[in-house]
Amino acid sequence: MAISAQQVKQLREMTGAGMMDCKKALEETGGDMDGAVEILQKKGAAAAAKKAGRIAAEGMISTWLSADRTSGVMTEVNCETDFVARNDQFQAFVNTISRTIGESSVTTLEELEGLSAAGIGKSVTEFTGETINTIGEKISTRRFTRFTAENGLVADYIHAGGQIGVLVHVEGGGGDKVDEFARDVAMHIAAMNPPYLTSDDIPADAQAYQERFFSERAKESGKPDAIIPKIVAGQLDKWRAESSLLNQPFVKDSDVTVGELQARLEGPRIVAFARFEVGEGIEKRQEKSLSEEVAEQLRGSK
Repeated sequence: MAISAQQVKQLREMTGAGMMDCKKALEETGGDMDGAVEILQKKGAAAAAKKAGRIAAEGMISTWLSADRTSGVMTEVNCETDFVARNDQFQAFVNTISRTIGESSVTTLEELEGLSAAGIGKSVTEFTGETINTIGEKISTRRFTRFTAENGLVADYIHAGGQIGVLVHVEGGGGDKVDEFARDVAMHIAAMNPPYLTSDDIPADAQAYQERFFSERAKESGKPDAIIPKIVAGQLDKWRAESSLLNQPFVKDSDVTVGELQARLEGPRIVAFARFEVGEGIEKRQEKSLSEEVAEQLRGSK
């Protein structure tokens, strides 16, 4: 049976698969569209499985905010190359996943897989498999976080084309001033990357480790034992301030801290924040340079 170009076009629009794959699937089923869709779905799942072991350390951060700004989600989706991370289809996929999470109440990635992708009409698992098959790289939703404000708002900020994302939860009212404050704080967090909200949030073991580090460094520099505790105390106080958001000098005005800026609003306060950076904590595969590959080929040809 001859397969028409219109049939191939229709199947491609339904599945997002390549033209040749669509034609082969239709030829295999004798033009049966449903059967061809099933073949391509199986092929897509198999292709996705083959890519599952690859390292996906590139990608994009996406945020979603409810219309009233009382709820927000931030999501990281990974791919294998920076080239795909800039691809329009990949970016649309990431935004759809973020919206899907935001419009639901899921709390885990496992729960996400069974959801219907927002505006797509397919499960997230199916949607992911089809996108992998079309793009040709491993794609995985790595993590997400959600904030809900009872009497405040959630602000977001995306930097460097989706490579860094920030979500900030502010309680204690709204309005333009609070909105501007939350947005400015999100930008500050993106730039300064504070580990903690306040110095009281610093874990005891992290502080103890830092104290030992300062003490050993002072001893190695030859400082007298009698003054080392005073030196360490000063360095520890400075480290605690630099590590907490509210004690950091505000990036747009270093004469005030973020905490002092918050106090000027007389009410609203930062409750929590999250900062994602694409690929952080993922061990990237070390690729050989072109010169190394040429050298290996030359050695092998001897």
